[in-house]
Amino acid sequence: MELLSELLAALTDPATNRPHLGNARFEFAVFSGNAGFDEARISGDARFLAAEIGEDTRFHKAEISGCASFDRAKIGGRAVFDGVRIGGDASFDRTTVGRRVVFDRAQIGGDARFDRMKAAGRAVFDKVTIGGDARFFGAEVRGFLSFDHADVGADAVFDRGKFTLGASFRGAKAGGSVSFLGAVFESAAVIGPLVCARTLTLSEAEFRAMATIEAATAAVHCRRTRWASTAALRLRYAVVDLSDAVLEYPVSITASSRSFTVFGQEMSEPDLGDSRVRVASLRGVDTAHLVLSDVDLTDCRFAGTVHLDELRLEGRCPLPAAPSGLRWRGVRPVRWTPRRTLAEEQHWRATRHGAADGWTSAPDRVGVLEPAALASSYRQLRKGFEDGKNEPGAADFYYGEMEMRRHDPDTPRAERGLLTAYWALSGYGLRASRALGWLLAAMTATVVAMMLWGLPQEDPKSVSTGAFTGRSITLTAVRPDPVNPDGPYRKRLSTDRFDKSLQVVINSVVFRASGQNLTAAGTYTEMASRLVEPVLLGLAVLATRSRVKR
Repeated sequence: MELLSELLAALTDPATNRPHLGNARFEFAVFSGNAGFDEARISGDARFLAAEIGEDTRFHKAEISGCASFDRAKIGGRAVFDGVRIGGDASFDRTTVGRRVVFDRAQIGGDARFDRMKAAGRAVFDKVTIGGDARFFGAEVRGFLSFDHADVGADAVFDRGKFTLGASFRGAKAGGSVSFLGAVFESAAVIGPLVCARTLTLSEAEFRAMATIEAATAAVHCRRTRWASTAALRLRYAVVDLSDAVLEYPVSITASSRSFTVFGQEMSEPDLGDSRVRVASLRGVDTAHLVLSDVDLTDCRFAGTVHLDELRLEGRCPLPAAPSGLRWRGVRPVRWTPRRTLAEEQHWRATRHGAADGWTSAPDRVGVLEPAALASSYRQLRKGFEDGKNEPGAADFYYGEMEMRRHDPDTPRAERGLLTAYWALSGYGLRASRALGWLLAAMTATVVAMMLWGLPQEDPKSVSTGAFTGRSITLTAVRPDPVNPDGPYRKRLSTDRFDKSLQVVINSVVFRASGQNLTAAGTYTEMASRLVEPVLLGLAVLATRSRVKR
């Protein structure tokens, strides 16, 4: 230590009263005490490869024009680099620090590498500025990691890191991606508010304590992430992939409508387009503890989700809609009933032979599921809404479930025929207008049939005959059979016959006999209308009820 002090004293610039060195090369050097280079100016590189420093290493407000390398160095005390300026790269690969690491307000022009660094105390990188990548692959911080207000020009990588006493990334920014692939947070973690231009990766990470994540980013990957405690994700712009994530405690994902603020100041955000938060996949997730608020589910894949009926959707969570307006299936025009669908149904319908346009095709490397698998997803979503007393919201999922059953080739033919009739007559008991249309058509057909063939030519009149014998009179009343109408059809379409036919139809709708004199054809027509029309009326009432029931 005394030798180092004498060396630095000899190299002190009288004009600035600061040590001035060219290249500082201390590879494999051994310092029994402190290695102090406070406010030193090094115009070349600072190389401390595999150096051993018994106590503190201090580079407070030092300036290094070139690169700084402390790879495999062993520092018994603190590593203090607050306010340091490094023009090139800074490398601390496999560095071991006995106490805390401080890079508060440091400026690094190139990349900063702390791969497999071990720090026994806190690691403070508040307001650090790094021009290139910041790499902490496999780093182990036994104290608290603070990365507040850090500014990284490219990617920030914390893959496989282990943070024992928690971590904070309030106000951090990255020009590229931020990755915590396989990282372990043993205490509470506060990631954000954070802004990164590309992807926030949390895949395979493990959060063993409460976590709060706020990020404005293009994508958030949470594949196989393990949440061993409660977590709240508040996001902007992001496409979220939760495939195979493990949720042991409640986890909420919420879309933030406003820019994030840190200590009352709004964070600037890159131009990432639409600020909506979209969920891409829930495949393999047990959603019993998942809450989604105001997120877009248009492209979300639900198949393979566990306990989908316990998923909570709050706020506005849109799903893909069926194609609107008139569409073409080959040369035949079709019109789809308005309803919410699942992305997987969109993919399946787009692959069908002669499919109508307007359905969304599956992305590359995404398989297309069969109707049997989709029916299960619709069934669970329907059950979840019904359990939440939101039966009108469950109606579209019931419609989708019935559609998938109708198109499932494993469904028995008789059942498919019944489902087809149910769909055609009333949209599975959910389309009142369709049932009322069929009812109006049936009533119209009954009225016309009654006017043309059902009502007799004239109402038959009873004829009474009697015989007088002694003091008794015997009377016999005979009503002749109704006479089938004859003559031109247009003469049968009279106002009087219309009024009588309408009475027959109205009584048939409410399942009552009209009491009208009818021909044989009229009797059978009335029997058929008394069977069909009340059913159609009941389907219309059922469809209306399903839309207003609470």
